[in-house]
Amino acid sequence: MSEEENLLKEAKKLPWEDRLAHKNWKVRNEANVDLASVCNSITDPKDPRLREFAHLFRKTVADSNAPVQEKALDALIAFLKAADSDASRYGKEVCDAIAAKCLTGRPKTVQKAQEAFLLWVELEAVDAFLDTLEKAIKNKVAKAVVPAVDVMFQALSDFGSKIIPPKRILKMLPELFDHQDQNVRASAKGVTLELCRWIGKDPVKSILFEKMRDTMKKELEAELANVSVGAKPARKIRSEQDKEPEAEASSDVVGDRPSEEPVADAPQEIDEYDLMDPVDILTPLEKSGFWEGVKATKWSERKEAVAELTKLASTKKIAPGDFSEICRTLKKLITDVNLAVAVEAIQAIGNLARGLRTHFSASSRFMLPVLLEKLKEKKPTVAEALTQTLQAMYKAGCLNLVDIIEDVKTAVKNKVPLVRSLTLNWLTFCLETSNKALILKAHKEYVPLCMECLNDGTPDVRDAAFSALAAIAKSVGMRPLEKSLEKLDDVRRKKLSEMIASSGGESAGTSSVTVQSSVGSTTTGNSEASFVRKSAASMLSGKRPAPVSKKAAPGKTGGTKKDGAVRNESSKSVEPPEDVEPAEMGLEEIENRLGSLVKPETISQLKSTVWKERLEATLSLKEEIVGLQELDKSVEILVRLLCAVPGWNEKNVQVQQQVIEIITYISSTAAKFPKKCVVLCITGTSERVADIKTRASAMKCLTAFCEAVGPGFVFERLYKIMKEHKNPKVLSEGLLWMVSAVDDFGVSLLKLKDLIDFCKDVGLQSSAAATRNATIKLLGVLHKFVGPDIKGFLNDVKPALLSALDTEYEKNPFEGTVAPKRVVKTSVSASTSAGGLDGLPREDISSKITPNLLKGFESSDWKMRLESIEAVNKILEEANKRIQPTGTGELFGGLRGRLLDSNKNLVMQTLTTIGGVASAMGPTVEKASKGILSDVLKCLGDNKKHMRECTLAALDMWLGAVHLDKMIPYIIIALTDGKMGAEGRKDLFDWLTKQLTGLSDFVDAIHLLKPASTAMTDKSADVRKAAEGCISEILRVSGQETIEKNIKDIQGPALALVLEKVRPGYVQEPFESSKAMAGSLSKGVSKVSKSTSNGTLKQGNRSRALPTKGSRPDQITSAHDIAVQSQSLLYTKDSNKDDRERLVVRRIKFEELRPEQIQDLENDMMKFFREDLQKRLLSPDFKKQVDGLDILQKALPSLSKEIIEVLDILLRWFVLQLCKSNTTCLLKVLDFLPELFNTLKDEGYCLTEAEAAIFLPCLAEKLGHNIEKVREKMRELMKQIIQAYSVAKTFPYILEGLRSKNNRTRIECTDIIGYLLETCGTEINGLLKHLNMVASLTAERDGELRKAALNTMATGYKILGDDIWRYVGKLSDAQKSMLDDRFKWKIKEMEKRREGRPGDARAALRRSVRESGPEVAEQSGDLPQMAPGPLFPRQNYGISEQVLERNPVPQTIAGVNGPTDWNEALDIIMFGSPEQSVEGMKVVCHELAQASNDPDESAIDELVKDADGLVACLANKVAKTFDVSLMGASSRSCKYVLNTLMQTFQNKKLAHAVKEGTLKSLITELLLWLLDERVPRMEDGSQLLKALNVLMLKILDNADRTSSFVVLISLLCPLDPSRWPSPATAEGYAVRNQKFSDLVVKCLIKLTKLLQSTIYEVDLDRLLQSIHVYLQELGMEEIRRRAGADDKPLRMVKTVLHELVKLRGAAIKGHLSLVPIDMRPQPIILAYIDLNLETLAAARMLTATGPVGQTHWTDSSANNPSPPANSADVQLKQELGAIFKKIGDKQTSTIGLYDLYHITKAYPKVDIFSQLQNASEAFRTYIRDGLAQVEKNAAAGRTPSSLPLSTPPPSSLSLPSPDIPSLDVKPLMNPRPDSYTDDIRASNINPGTLDAIRERMRTMQLASEPVSKAMMPTNENLSTDNIPPVNQQNIPPSQMEAESQQPHPVGLPMDEKALSGLQARMQRLKGGSLEHM
Repeated sequence: MSEEENLLKEAKKLPWEDRLAHKNWKVRNEANVDLASVCNSITDPKDPRLREFAHLFRKTVADSNAPVQEKALDALIAFLKAADSDASRYGKEVCDAIAAKCLTGRPKTVQKAQEAFLLWVELEAVDAFLDTLEKAIKNKVAKAVVPAVDVMFQALSDFGSKIIPPKRILKMLPELFDHQDQNVRASAKGVTLELCRWIGKDPVKSILFEKMRDTMKKELEAELANVSVGAKPARKIRSEQDKEPEAEASSDVVGDRPSEEPVADAPQEIDEYDLMDPVDILTPLEKSGFWEGVKATKWSERKEAVAELTKLASTKKIAPGDFSEICRTLKKLITDVNLAVAVEAIQAIGNLARGLRTHFSASSRFMLPVLLEKLKEKKPTVAEALTQTLQAMYKAGCLNLVDIIEDVKTAVKNKVPLVRSLTLNWLTFCLETSNKALILKAHKEYVPLCMECLNDGTPDVRDAAFSALAAIAKSVGMRPLEKSLEKLDDVRRKKLSEMIASSGGESAGTSSVTVQSSVGSTTTGNSEASFVRKSAASMLSGKRPAPVSKKAAPGKTGGTKKDGAVRNESSKSVEPPEDVEPAEMGLEEIENRLGSLVKPETISQLKSTVWKERLEATLSLKEEIVGLQELDKSVEILVRLLCAVPGWNEKNVQVQQQVIEIITYISSTAAKFPKKCVVLCITGTSERVADIKTRASAMKCLTAFCEAVGPGFVFERLYKIMKEHKNPKVLSEGLLWMVSAVDDFGVSLLKLKDLIDFCKDVGLQSSAAATRNATIKLLGVLHKFVGPDIKGFLNDVKPALLSALDTEYEKNPFEGTVAPKRVVKTSVSASTSAGGLDGLPREDISSKITPNLLKGFESSDWKMRLESIEAVNKILEEANKRIQPTGTGELFGGLRGRLLDSNKNLVMQTLTTIGGVASAMGPTVEKASKGILSDVLKCLGDNKKHMRECTLAALDMWLGAVHLDKMIPYIIIALTDGKMGAEGRKDLFDWLTKQLTGLSDFVDAIHLLKPASTAMTDKSADVRKAAEGCISEILRVSGQETIEKNIKDIQGPALALVLEKVRPGYVQEPFESSKAMAGSLSKGVSKVSKSTSNGTLKQGNRSRALPTKGSRPDQITSAHDIAVQSQSLLYTKDSNKDDRERLVVRRIKFEELRPEQIQDLENDMMKFFREDLQKRLLSPDFKKQVDGLDILQKALPSLSKEIIEVLDILLRWFVLQLCKSNTTCLLKVLDFLPELFNTLKDEGYCLTEAEAAIFLPCLAEKLGHNIEKVREKMRELMKQIIQAYSVAKTFPYILEGLRSKNNRTRIECTDIIGYLLETCGTEINGLLKHLNMVASLTAERDGELRKAALNTMATGYKILGDDIWRYVGKLSDAQKSMLDDRFKWKIKEMEKRREGRPGDARAALRRSVRESGPEVAEQSGDLPQMAPGPLFPRQNYGISEQVLERNPVPQTIAGVNGPTDWNEALDIIMFGSPEQSVEGMKVVCHELAQASNDPDESAIDELVKDADGLVACLANKVAKTFDVSLMGASSRSCKYVLNTLMQTFQNKKLAHAVKEGTLKSLITELLLWLLDERVPRMEDGSQLLKALNVLMLKILDNADRTSSFVVLISLLCPLDPSRWPSPATAEGYAVRNQKFSDLVVKCLIKLTKLLQSTIYEVDLDRLLQSIHVYLQELGMEEIRRRAGADDKPLRMVKTVLHELVKLRGAAIKGHLSLVPIDMRPQPIILAYIDLNLETLAAARMLTATGPVGQTHWTDSSANNPSPPANSADVQLKQELGAIFKKIGDKQTSTIGLYDLYHITKAYPKVDIFSQLQNASEAFRTYIRDGLAQVEKNAAAGRTPSSLPLSTPPPSSLSLPSPDIPSLDVKPLMNPRPDSYTDDIRASNINPGTLDAIRERMRTMQLASEPVSKAMMPTNENLSTDNIPPVNQQNIPPSQMEAESQQPHPVGLPMDEKALSGLQARMQRLKGGSLEHM
């Protein structure tokens, strides 16, 4: 007996504790085996031995030896199966030990540990189990967390939510949702889905979803669709299992009761409330200032305080506390005067009831009476809040039916029907949601109550009572109602019966609830059943295992289909692969199918029991198969035959070898070998690999399978077979075969992720050394194909294995792309993993880049920013440092921001992270990074060495991902950045040198030559030295030919270095002399190039200094150039054009470009132009510049918007080219520029002032080029710019050209001035006063210049005539003589052409409009020929169809001499262009002026019939002229249009003749242009605004009052967007309409102020109709909404209506003939008239003869059967009473007399003095005298406004009327709330406040002054807030006189007389004559 056996034998004598703690592992192992067998033999749970064993397992399961630990778990499982619930007291310590030591072991160990956990749950140690899991899920090792989550899932799935409390699990899950391991997150999702099966989806969503990321929410939402609620437990705890035999016995006796089974198996209903943790709200409520807020006087503060309580109480579960004081406060707030506060308080009560539930019962009973009383409120918001709160209180269990009896009884007796009906509705809800027992207890109280309510007079109350009775009957049946039903009549009994029947039917249909289990047929498992491990992740749809085929052959372990196994095989075939899993087929069927294919003798021998016969049969079968002609058709049946006989269970090795060889032959010979044949054979073949005798044949067979179907399919099938096979040789030898297969076929057809995971999880974890060694070899071969990146997938492998792997890697170095040795016969798609060229997978991390992560980058806390950066590093680690670019754009944006962080440590951390991201992403990082490399390079400018080192390290990692040529453009920008310090440039040059040293050929390095040569002149010696070393490497890798092509870019000391490399032995002269030599060799350099010292221009043609091999252009394009050309031509995303334009110096005089300006231009072009484009444009070679312009020219139509963004840079480059001497390039530029400006014109773009200041000075200076062809192109270009930009703004630059030193420039500028005179006349500001400069040029020596000056002066003479001598300045006699001769020649030329005499047109104009006096009489000439249409298309609302019919389109337009009569002038205005219509308007102005001076007014009467047509034409012409002027033309036609309209509306007869439609079109047009923001920028824009303002005021003064009112009221509605002259900019149409409405309101205010004196000029019926239409279109709901929003248009309409009622009193009702007063519902205007009458009568401002508010608006005959004979008399008496009241008041006496005068005219037979019998004689005399005076005034044509009044008429807008609550609207909306905000009401005035009132009146008097001037001229803004003011300097003298003669009858300020009138009223108030309201 050996020593070991003795040891084991002796150890068995030891106690259990010593055996289990023995130092020899074999002793411990055998002790655990013995312990398990003892436990298995115990049948009584109360056996005392179990108590002895219980404490042993805490240490045994923690054994350090894995096999011993596994046996210890077996013993524990046996113990738990034998024990009962008494053993649960040891559960906590044993569970903790298992979680600490067993969850990270072998797979079988983990499985047994999970089984032990579930047995503890079965023994009711649930709390210990869950406590252990809470600790286990916090393990730092993800590998240990997944089993813990899985066992949690399995416990819940097996035992259900009744045993496993969901609340504990819900607390654990949020921590797992954000776990860094994806497997843990997947398992957490699975547990969440399992929870949904047990407790429902809604509770899980409400509790967990808010704690998830958005991506996880979306995934789970999709998974929830597949989850069915209502699971059943599969296992029971031990105590319930003990009851099972009793239950089974009872069921046998009683029999089956299927109807009760669903009830018994119904899932437990779990209330979400029980799953929540209570939240304390009292503490935060105290801190929020609740108690101070609820006591505040302002309602808004009270509402905010209660809203805070509502918000806090909205939590689902509130911690109990003392809420008594809060409830007392809320009870008071329920009755708050402000409904908003009351609603908020009611909602707070509802939230408290939901959160506190039964803890809120006492408070609910306390507040219930007040809540029921509050039901009387009619507001929908209050009613809804009350209903929801009352239902919440009952539903939460705060109240029950017994508690609310008394309160309900009180409420149903309330006098308000609404309280009664809503209380009964709430009672119905309570009855429907109560259980039957409670209703039976309380129904005796409620049934009589409801029966009594059936007799209520309100239908709603009766219906609610019926519903309550139906609810009672539905719950407890009809029996309690039988006696009560007898007392009802037949109708009510029938109705109640119907309601009960309908509700009963519904309940019958919905009461039966069937619960379906998602598990299917559930069998109660017991502890004896074999444990099946479940994964939580299996709940996810993407990870659910496919079901095992039912027909799989027994023993075929490989016969199950793995998910995704055939994903790639069907990629090219139309039909999906079929029969991958072979169906079962018997031997007989196989023989039948074989037929004569195989000899029967062979088959019989194969079945023989003698191995030699079987061997012989296999040999003969092989010969027969070789001889088959059509093998492909019989492949499957032959393989099935061999698998059946002799089969894979054959024991003889020789037979086995022959079978394998036959199968190998078939698979290699057949054209198509089906995959199901592989499935049939692969299990047996893999087992043969384990046998050394058949290993070679089996491996060869597997290789043949790979050639037939591809290695991917074979590998996937082998994974499972090798993993689960009991023979370790199958795994180790299978891995060795995989090594050879990978070596033969490569990795392109394999799923590398699955292979690596298999190696890591199975091969390297194996306890067999041979298996581990084979796995290491396999990974080594993979390293040969995929490179060192494979190491990232093996980081978590043990260190010892890692060192072995490193050794293997060295044996198999990375070889890059290697062609496979063997190929696959069939077409198999390559691996589709998201990897690179190496095939290794890359992970999509877009789901991990969460909003919280990105938000953390911008946090103000540096720790949060650091956490976000570290989180990115963790994500990279999880993804094995291989990621996809998908969704990383925002990540790079966040990292970019951290590069500018103030915390330098964070910047360095960010640089490291950026390098890691680049390395993990690979080559795709270039496109995904959005140029972040430029920001990385900027960090080299830091003065800290550590920062620069981090930057260089990031560059190294970036270089590892992309090639150096992709980084060159960013490096060039960094090297030319002036902000980078010397140390940074030195480090960057050193880094470049280091990188270039490792390259042999790198052509793109030549781009670094220029910045490196520039650095050779740096101040820092270190930079110069580093640059020199870099240049040497650049020259080495670039090649001599490339250097010679680019040597022209080199300057300074670098030139010597380059020449030495290119030409060995070349000795260069000193730097200065070489510069001089290079300069002398360059020809044709302009002045600009001479003036620059180190600029690019100076080296313009230096390439000629070196000989080149040929003159052909360089056509060699690098791969980098091809990649660049695929990008956008211009980069305008981050264009900072505004910032650049701010730096532009606005000079008119041209100055040559300085070197720093040229450098800035180059930098800007490098930023915003594509690399190849900017290289061409900045090249010294003019041919490349032409090529660059060609590129731009071709792309011009499609890049117009991008070019606008960089237009200033382009113009600066054009200036640079205009200064050069190369004619070819210059002509190309001049060909391109017209196209450019045409494109800008098409886009509607106008040059900015900065852009004009960049280009126009240079263009004006270069107009005098010495080549005629260039001058012609520049001349045309200047004319084009004049038209596109602005004549007035271009003129100063042309004027500056007259001062040039270049005579040709002066000649060209002089000719252009002549062109301007000829096309635009003398309208350009300053043109006439600068004619002296042109005239002075006649003294110049240059004959061409004198000739040009004389021609220009002759053009001016043609227009001005002899007036030109006023502008020529001081001239010598010789100059005057030359001018005189040229003028005479001009006269002769004009006579030949029959153009009249010079100045005739101007003189005719001045004569025709001399008397009208507008300033435009000074201006004449022709309009430039611009585009006839406006800039923006707009619908034409100007000319009506009637005008077109009356004035047909003329066939010919008047000639140059203008129209001859009025009709022709109208035709010209209507149909001519703006410049032609000016001539027509001249005639019209002349005719109007003559007609106005006609004393007989007969001429005016003749023109009246054409007034409407004229105004319609002019209204249409306003838009056209303004549109043309906005395009750069003169504003001359605009001024003529406005002047003609002013002349028309100065005459009242003509103004009154304008129809309403025409007036609306005109007013709309004028107001729109007043608001147009472009008008002030026009030529003379401020004058045009003033003219528009004056014209608008004149229209309001003289146009028909009725039409004006109607038009303005209709314009209060929003305008059609097409009416606006220009499209919306930043502000929308809503803002524009608001401004337009404000302007219309101001116009209405002016008309309303004059209404008191002009009311008899207004057609009140028409005006009231327009008000009616406006109000009806709004509707009452909209009116209420606008009234609350203080809407100005609505307020103005109410003001007009109030003023009409105030002035006309009750007589206003007689003017409703156009209002349909009989319509239903009644028109809204009637309610407002009643309201105003009532308000004014209460204020004693009119006399009401009948009860106010009782007026009947419908026909009296319809409502009153008495004859209506006296209705007119009554109305007349009412009107007279109101008039006498006005006469008795000093303030309204005059208007009252005028009203009385009109009454006497209207009713001549009525004796008004009969109404004054009780009046004094003095009063009657006053009335007689007053009527006589009024009659005289009327005969003289004077109105009340022109008469002196004893007291000024009261301002119609001074005192607002009091509010009338019944309509919920204000009767008068005050248009000036600043000055008039307080209502003066009689009820608020006491006798002691007269002094205060007097002071108040003085304040109102001061405040009324700006109101009275609201429409008068001011100095405020002209176009927005007010109607633009009038500048009287721009008004013609005649107009100013007319204005001064007619004072505006606006509301005058209150003076002392008005104050006296108020005093008199106050005295009457003291005497009690004024009743309180």
